[in-house]
Amino acid sequence: MRSFETKLPIDEVLADLTASLQARPNAVLVAPPGAGKTTRVPLALLDEPWVEGRKLIILEPRRLAARAAADRMAQTLGEKGGETVGLRVRLGSKISRRTRIEVVTEGVFARMILDDPSLDGIAAVLFDEFHERSLDADLGLALALDAQAGLREDLRLLVMSATLDGARVARLLSDAPVIQSEGRAYPVETRYLGRDPNRRIEEQVAEAVNRALRAEPGSILVFLPGQGEIRRVESFLRERVTDPAVDIAPLYGALDRAEQDLAVSPAKPGRRKVVLATSIAETSLTIEGVRVVVDSGLARVPVYEPGIGLTRLETVRVSRAAADQRRGRAGRTEPGICYRLWEEAATGALEAFARPEILSADLAPLLLDCAAWGVTDPTTLAFLDPPPAPALKEARVLLQQLHALDSGGRITDIGRRLRDLPLPPRLARMVLRGGEIGQGRDAADLAAVLVERGLGGDGVDLTERVERFRRDRSRRADDMRRMADGWACSVTTPSTSGAGLSAGALLTLAYPDRLAKARGKPGEYLMANGRGASLEPHDRLAREPYLAVAEIAGGAASARILAAAPIGIDEIDDMVGDDIESRDEIVFDRQARALRARAARRYGALVLNERPLPVPATEESARALATGLASLGLSVLPWSKALAQWRERVMFLRKAEGEEWPDLSDEALSATVEEWLAPYLVGKSGLAEIGADLLSEALRGLLPWNLQRRLDAEAPTHVEVPTGSQIPVDYGGEEGPVLAVRVQELFGLDKHPTLAGGRVPLILHLLSPAQRPIQITRDLPGFWRGSWAAVRADMRGQYPKHPWPEDPVTAAPTRRAKPRGT
Repeated sequence: MRSFETKLPIDEVLADLTASLQARPNAVLVAPPGAGKTTRVPLALLDEPWVEGRKLIILEPRRLAARAAADRMAQTLGEKGGETVGLRVRLGSKISRRTRIEVVTEGVFARMILDDPSLDGIAAVLFDEFHERSLDADLGLALALDAQAGLREDLRLLVMSATLDGARVARLLSDAPVIQSEGRAYPVETRYLGRDPNRRIEEQVAEAVNRALRAEPGSILVFLPGQGEIRRVESFLRERVTDPAVDIAPLYGALDRAEQDLAVSPAKPGRRKVVLATSIAETSLTIEGVRVVVDSGLARVPVYEPGIGLTRLETVRVSRAAADQRRGRAGRTEPGICYRLWEEAATGALEAFARPEILSADLAPLLLDCAAWGVTDPTTLAFLDPPPAPALKEARVLLQQLHALDSGGRITDIGRRLRDLPLPPRLARMVLRGGEIGQGRDAADLAAVLVERGLGGDGVDLTERVERFRRDRSRRADDMRRMADGWACSVTTPSTSGAGLSAGALLTLAYPDRLAKARGKPGEYLMANGRGASLEPHDRLAREPYLAVAEIAGGAASARILAAAPIGIDEIDDMVGDDIESRDEIVFDRQARALRARAARRYGALVLNERPLPVPATEESARALATGLASLGLSVLPWSKALAQWRERVMFLRKAEGEEWPDLSDEALSATVEEWLAPYLVGKSGLAEIGADLLSEALRGLLPWNLQRRLDAEAPTHVEVPTGSQIPVDYGGEEGPVLAVRVQELFGLDKHPTLAGGRVPLILHLLSPAQRPIQITRDLPGFWRGSWAAVRADMRGQYPKHPWPEDPVTAAPTRRAKPRGT
């Protein structure tokens, strides 16, 4: 094992690591940030006997990290990049015949192993920062393990991470040994600032940075969820930071290399730096001079929804492992400070580790890669977390629709052509079809803007972004144009000629399910997959009648369109005409409370064209009207007072006697409205045509003939009292039927009145001569014997002209006051 002039904490375990890999093919290395594993381990392994002049491949999650690692190792060797240490990433490679260590991004490695399953000439593959659990890293490890088992028993695999469940990974690697490095981190003081949910996070982050600038020396690293937040915080700070010696440097993947280098390079003498970064700065990068971290506690991740085939960006709370990684950045070279924008108690509620991308990603690329590997069921490979069945099912359906897989899940010739393009399957199909119609370059430029975030700006309109990309003379744009040229050349034949399709029409080749139609307010859209999404009302595209949407962010309730292009109705007909349905439809207009009939041309959830038709007098229309009215609530129907009481009487007897009486509750009637109401609505088109008599006939039809006679006997509408008066019964009370009657009309009654064949006592509301309640009772004889005396004494003083006998059971009932002179 070679020696090094500069000592790093990882050096203490290198002997154990090299001995382990000498004896066994697999190992797991866990080392904290700053230990030096990324740049020291590959160099330490290079001269091991089992390498025998072959190459080492080291995987990094991002281009910036890969480039930084390659440069640092080359500097350690006193060489330039591309000599012993090379780099292989999407937008450029530095590889020579002398290269022994290749630093590659995870996506590049997945294509490498698929193109050469035996990994000829490669001695070991090192998976760095595996805790990030990207889909490409999980796939790359699964394929490497499969290759090791079937083709390359001598292939070494090393999984490295700063925060990782090492034992779980070790089991996946056939119980590989776990080597642990304690590292050498300086102490970091953590200060919790809390967060006001009513204020924008950018303002609070900017305040925290200002506070840190006043209180602490050194440069500051700020973690934010995405580019938009970084730019807004940058704007706040440029307005508020008055110290001319402070440089503000954004850092995210879409920046040019020169801007990224500026962010990660040391601050100039006498100056300090504020680096505004995404999660890109959590691992594998050392930003010199940083001793203060400000952590928003947020990250932005892609979330795939299998039900609608849509990947959206979602802002989430970071895991505890990620928060620890961020905090550790403040203690790389000296004691530091970490400001956290949440309460200390909330740390325990954070998830332990970030959710693996394989559990929430579009699995179409993985499934196509597995099919190219010869595996139709990815769950048979050694994944740390198996891919979810719903997402696999959705991916299989998509790839079969693209004709990339056959019915057995095997890759087709078209699938191989899609795989030849280093693009997601949908975009590969767009480029492939674009080439067939002579617009391969247009499609390739559009794909380039979509896969290389920030290229052509960050506006919503992809047409404008493509034009800006074509005019952009930066190094990154030049590299991407060369790549797009290659894609276009590989799919275009000399005989094809351009068809003049717009960017929106080309996008439809990739995302036919995301065609969107304007609805309601400016900026509000409905997509063909049934999902709503919106633009800011002032956005230039907000008044376009149709859009082709490529990317959205946010949840179902507030999805924002991030990338789209306008498309005309004629182009929609050209692109998806075979899938447009023409049919007559009947819909219920909730506002008008009526049916509307129309002849419609529909694509998915979108109505492209329509014209009104007369509502047909059919049973289908009647059912649509019945269910539409029920959705508004049964109270909108024309209930008469008599029908409402009839319904209450039936419900009373159902409660008193059992289920032989029909259930006329709102819930039951709404659930069966097509059975009892719809037959009476044939020929009707709206609520205005439904009268009380029709409703009464429909509802009374639910009561069998044998129960109709019992209804009047057991739950009468009125009860006759001793004076002969017919008093109405109120069946609408929660406690039971109520009879409100003046107490004098009950004189002489020695039995309590009942309903339901004597099973249920009426609730008597006994009234004064002025119709005011004086007593409520379910036991009239008991009332006469008991509290009547007190009531009588009180009432005689208030109503002296009315009779108040001592014994009401023997007194004559009356509706009148006492005769004069008595």
